[in-house]
Amino acid sequence: MAKYVKKPIVIDAWEFDGRLDFSKTLPKEIKDAVGIIRLTQDGKLQIRTLEGNMYASIGDFIIKGVAGEFYPCKPDIFEATYELVDG
Repeated sequence: MAKYVKKPIVIDAWEFDGRLDFSKTLPKEIKDAVGIIRLTQDGKLQIRTLEGNMYASIGDFIIKGVAGEFYPCKPDIFEATYELVDG
């Protein structure tokens, strides 16, 4: 099997803190994703993705992909894969 290395790309990400109140602290990209991202009654974040609905819990990161799509990522995977470029 051939070996590959992940291309270095810069992504936008937001850590879900349990709130989706469209306040000033909510990133514009998330505000603009009405109909794609919503808060469920049990407090999870539902994200409509190309693969179907995915759910994020408090502490998960919401990543904006290279094609403008959103998807959740667990904190341990996020921290092993990404490092902060700017805050």
